[in-house]
Amino acid sequence: MIKLTRALLAASAASAIVLSGCAATDSASNSEEGAATGETTTISMWSHAAGNDQEIATVKEAITDFNASQTAYEVVLEEFPQESYNDSIAAAAASNTLPCVVDVDGPIMPNWAWAGYLQPLTLDSALEESLIAGAKGYYNDQLYSAGAWDAALGMLARKSTLEAVGARIPTVAEPWTQAEFDALLAALDATGDYDYAIDWGNGWTGEWFPYAYSPIMQSFGGDLIDRSSFETADGVINSDASVAFGEWFGSTFAKGYANPAQTGDRTEFIAGTIALQYNGNWAVKDAYEALGDDLLILPPPNFGQGPKIGAASWQFGISSSCESPEGASAFIEFILQDKYIVAFANRIGLIPATATAAEQVPNYAPGGPFAVFVEFSNSYGVLRPPTPAYLSVSTIYEKAVADIINGANAKQALDAAADEIDANLADNDFYR
Repeated sequence: MIKLTRALLAASAASAIVLSGCAATDSASNSEEGAATGETTTISMWSHAAGNDQEIATVKEAITDFNASQTAYEVVLEEFPQESYNDSIAAAAASNTLPCVVDVDGPIMPNWAWAGYLQPLTLDSALEESLIAGAKGYYNDQLYSAGAWDAALGMLARKSTLEAVGARIPTVAEPWTQAEFDALLAALDATGDYDYAIDWGNGWTGEWFPYAYSPIMQSFGGDLIDRSSFETADGVINSDASVAFGEWFGSTFAKGYANPAQTGDRTEFIAGTIALQYNGNWAVKDAYEALGDDLLILPPPNFGQGPKIGAASWQFGISSSCESPEGASAFIEFILQDKYIVAFANRIGLIPATATAAEQVPNYAPGGPFAVFVEFSNSYGVLRPPTPAYLSVSTIYEKAVADIINGANAKQALDAAADEIDANLADNDFYR
């Protein structure tokens, strides 16, 4: 029986009825027969990228090419909107109808591996070695997932804006200090030229909150959970350093530097009504097209422990019920060729997962306008805690930070988060 966290069990209950009769064709039913008769074995695949035309186009190209390249396997794709994808996976796991190949968000992978959704992934050793750290997912020292890209965060600014207030342009080697950044926000606010000094992206919800804001907390010296044991958050998420982050972050809203009611479209930076934007490399293509050489891609500030950004994005894995893992592995190795990594990077603007692919992507090749994001990823990237508890930790943290944005006392909000996380850990036998 597949082990489920309470969060995933609730998700499966909500969607099991919808999916129980319409799961994708699983290779489990035909792989042995196909191997014995020489017939083609179907490898079912689910993707979270429905509606993302550029991302899904590359997936479909790789599937078409893989299917044409051999006769042993045929990959069949089913697409889901990202908003409902995880619930769909949970429901399929509960009804034992998982497809063979899945994609999985990097920080969620340990939960799926622990819950029994995934089996370890075996890739060609040279391919595994060539992938950047943020494109590989390990749990209990075993590889469970691998992806074609990683994402990175940074500060977007206009060069002309910084020059107007006399601010230093930071570098990877010398990022802004907290004092410099505080002075910059105050100076931008004082100009009266902007509705707000910075767009933190707080109009987005869900995984964005821990992905975007826990690295800032880590730069202060805090973290989400004790990474030595993964058995407590008390004294970590509510440590003095974490509380200092909460108080500082909340102050940027209280002082009017950022909008607590920020919307999700995030168009104000390009429009010129917000001076700075904290965003990912997926957003830079539009900004570069609009602003040209006036656009600056800058490292996040150093709040004491060096700049930090989140690492790991969507990756491919093989379900535990897949009875043709050799075919699934063959397809995953196929889609992780540089040809498709380059296509993903050119279309969706994310960091190519291999150095050889990056050299073929004009924006990310050495000297390219977005190449600095590769430096950010290599220099500042921190994996979100690789624990099955992360699904619960991330949701609890999101609520705490949202409360802080809306004026809650930082220590009280983070103390409450520590209590709730520790209760969840105990309720789940510490996810052993």
